[in-house]
Amino acid sequence: MVFVNKVQECARFIQERMQVRPVAGMITGTGLSDTLTDLQIHQVFPYAGLPHFPQATVESHKGCLVQGSLNGRDILVFQGRIHLYEGYCPELVTFPVRLLQALGVPMLILTNAAGGINLNFRAGDIMLIRDHINLTGKNPLAGPHEASFGVRFPDMTRVYDPDLGRRAVGVAAQEKIQLHAGVYAGLLGPSLETPAETRFLKIIGADAVGFSTVMEAIAGVQAGMKILGLSLITNINDPDAPAQTTLEAVVETAATASEKLNRIITGFVGQTA
Repeated sequence: MVFVNKVQECARFIQERMQVRPVAGMITGTGLSDTLTDLQIHQVFPYAGLPHFPQATVESHKGCLVQGSLNGRDILVFQGRIHLYEGYCPELVTFPVRLLQALGVPMLILTNAAGGINLNFRAGDIMLIRDHINLTGKNPLAGPHEASFGVRFPDMTRVYDPDLGRRAVGVAAQEKIQLHAGVYAGLLGPSLETPAETRFLKIIGADAVGFSTVMEAIAGVQAGMKILGLSLITNINDPDAPAQTTLEAVVETAATASEKLNRIITGFVGQTA
């Protein structure tokens, strides 16, 4: 079965069990599966029970699709994402985005746990993604073109919607949360960066780095979705004073700081028509 047919079959499975049309879909990053503590859960679909859906293999990613309401708005939340470094191809990494597209969801919220390269950041800070640098060597649009997904050569000058960004900044200000803004560099992973690699990323303009987000963002642009990207900074990468870190430390920081992310996203979604 071709990929687009698999997506459509999965979409039909969900549509038969869901009577609402969500205003947004959200994909959570490492350690952020339970970010939305204000989410009223209506249905939970384990990835294992969704037709053709790839399985999340990273321990800190729950692997469930949740349908619920947040601040009076219906949304879909993918608790845990699919990564290139798990061995999945770009096509499967973007399955959640294609599923949202098939369901007619107009807005995509991407969150991730990221290492901070900008030395003005601190662990636990949140960064609004203004732009990204794709250093994975992969692209989900490569290969045979599927016309129903969108144009072959989508413009990438405004991946992250400026209006959504301004709204997020406004909510953060109301909540008295400092919200940085910057450029996210997406790497293949899963090995963390060497000091030399961190220095290179800093030189080319990256403020934060991680192993996700760029595949989904590219697919979302092709799908014509409005995108909001938020990085939770879990550690600081200073090439001149490198400090070792672990996945456990990243997850712990993400869990501790995710309450701020919840407040921003809850307020943001509440302002969505």
